[in-house]
Parts: sequence; structure tokens; C-alpha cells
Amino acid sequence: MTTEAQGTARLMPWAALAAAGLLAMAGCARKSSLLLERQAVGPIAEEPLVAMRAAWRLEPVMQTEEEQGVEVNVNHASQEYLTNFFGNRSLFGSFAGPSPYYPEHLVFYVQIANRSNKKIYINPGEFTVVDDRGNQYATIGVDYVTAFAESRKPVSSATRGVIEEARPGYFGFSLPVGRMFAPKSQAEFARLKQASLQSGYLYPGVIHDGLIAFWNPAEPATRVRLLITNVKTDFDAKDEPRTALEFAFDFTAARQ
Repeated sequence: MTTEAQGTARLMPWAALAAAGLLAMAGCARKSSLLLERQAVGPIAEEPLVAMRAAWRLEPVMQTEEEQGVEVNVNHASQEYLTNFFGNRSLFGSFAGPSPYYPEHLVFYVQIANRSNKKIYINPGEFTVVDDRGNQYATIGVDYVTAFAESRKPVSSATRGVIEEARPGYFGFSLPVGRMFAPKSQAEFARLKQASLQSGYLYPGVIHDGLIAFWNPAEPATRVRLLITNVKTDFDAKDEPRTALEFAFDFTAARQ
């Protein structure tokens, strides 16, 4: 091999690393379209103040409401609560680990007990938080939380996929480029799926619980209300609900 060829061979690994770095930077610059939406329904002037990174203290931490035999318990899930919850191996087994939620998220633990003699239907996607600044927040599901997590990582999922597909010889030499970047955490996704409050029918005697999440309220907010709304019951012969229940939970709010 000539001296020139040897020099070229030595440069090829570094060229590949540089190319991978450019791909990574390109991935970081892209955001999921889910994260480009407005994060609250309210005055547009309030939008820069919502979903900020903060630790909120809500009081009273735990509340219970009951109506027509349906009992709803809610508990504000602080960062400490979430750390202990997701780290519990008796709940999550090998998937136990750090909380998949971020300080930009306001999270609640919700338990719904159907103590009536009729089935009920719940849809956490219809639950809402309202603050005293005129903002209304919809629940953010697994897709939103996952997209937000991806935006916080050094390499987006799309970029990671391209790089991880690299095989020895892809860049003209044997280099395990795919190993340079951490794979998407299946455990993190599993924790989100297993912990989330699910929609569906709850028959008499059933108790269902899980977490629901929202974007943080506007920074100056001092009060928030959680609405567990449109809990359907009293179904007729055509399986159409004749009654929809709503449970309101009021909290004082302060940033820590």
C-alpha cells in the first residue's frame, strides 16, 4: 500500500465519525410535530409561560370525591413520588427505573372505583386541568411524553435508526458505529404504558388506577383545578349513556 493510500485509510474512520456527528446534529434540530402544537388552550400571551421546567407543590396533595357510587381518588405526583413509584420493582419488575416524566410535566395518580351496580366508561383523554390564568390543559399521552423525551436526547430516533443500521464495511472499514449511540429504551416505554390510566369500561366492583399527565401550568398560576370529566354511566339498551359524571378537584399551586 502506498503512503497516500495508507493516509487515506487512516482518515476514513475519522471521516465516518464526522459524518455520524453531522447526522446527530441534524437529528437534534428536528422536533416531533406533536411538540409544535400550542400546549394550552388560553390567551396566546400566556403560551411562553406554560410547560416550563419547574417543581410544583399542590395542596391538598390527596383528595377524594364520590358520586352515584363512583369514587375518585387523586394524588398530585411530585418528582419524589414519581421516583419512588417507577423505581418500585414489585410493580415494574425488570422495567423498574427512573421516571419517564420530566419537570415540564404535571402528573397525577388517579384511582377510580366503581362501587355502583352499573358499568361506567372512562376516557382519560377527556380529563382537563384549568389554571387561574385562563389556561386549559389537555392530558398528554404516551406519544407526547415519548416525543418530548426524544427531543431531549442527543440523537433523535430517526438519526439513531440510520446510524444503528451501519454495519462493518458501511463506511469502507469495520467500525461498530451503531454502538456509539444508546438504543431507545424499551423499559422507559414499558413504564409509561404500564403506569398510564387506561380508557374503557369499568364494571361494578372494579378498581382501576394509573397516572395522567399535563403540561405544567403557567408560571404565575396560584390555583389549578383537575376535572375528571365525562365519566359515562347509566347505559340504555342501545349501550348509550344517559348520565355523564364530573369530578372537580381544586388545588392551591406554588412553584418550589
